[in-house]
Amino acid sequence: MPINLTKGQKVDLTKGNPGLKKIMVGLGWDVNVFDSGSAFDLDAAAFMLGANGKCPTENEFIFYGNLEHQSKSVKHLGDNLTGEGDGDDEQITIDLNTIPANVEKIAFTVTIYDAETRNQNFGQVSNSFIRIVNEENNEELIRYDLGEDFSIETAVVVGELYRHNGEWKFNAIGSGFQGGLAALCNHYGIEVA
Repeated sequence: MPINLTKGQKVDLTKGNPGLKKIMVGLGWDVNVFDSGSAFDLDAAAFMLGANGKCPTENEFIFYGNLEHQSKSVKHLGDNLTGEGDGDDEQITIDLNTIPANVEKIAFTVTIYDAETRNQNFGQVSNSFIRIVNEENNEELIRYDLGEDFSIETAVVVGELYRHNGEWKFNAIGSGFQGGLAALCNHYGIEVA
């Protein structure tokens, strides 16, 4: 039975699951029924952060344009252009044992591709969630349903995995940003062209 989190809630991941090594982070969403004339393309990403809350280099930004960290610890399984169907829309796998020592936190985000041009925002998205699954036995450990408290935002920090006293914990964040992916990149210290 997974632990269902509410916004702001923190939970132990490795302490309660000894021996946990590989996890899959699944992110999913539905688009409300309306016609904006354009497809909705939501993109999940992972920002691998140092103690200062910033990415050490742009290589620690894992997204559709950089699918795997050089350490092989964080891997994005590919871009879903439509978000149709049930279950996870995009997935990121993580090997907890090979995350570089200088990475203290991994923030998981979802942004709307080309949101400004397409006049789209998270007010038009529903049933958003993040879940963490033990890859070895496919058991869902943690689930956080974001709820519907977004309107004009074009980017959301969904949650973060972080180190605490040698263990990994998960924090359900659910905070929205305006300015899409560029705003998130600036927030996490990545220069955008």
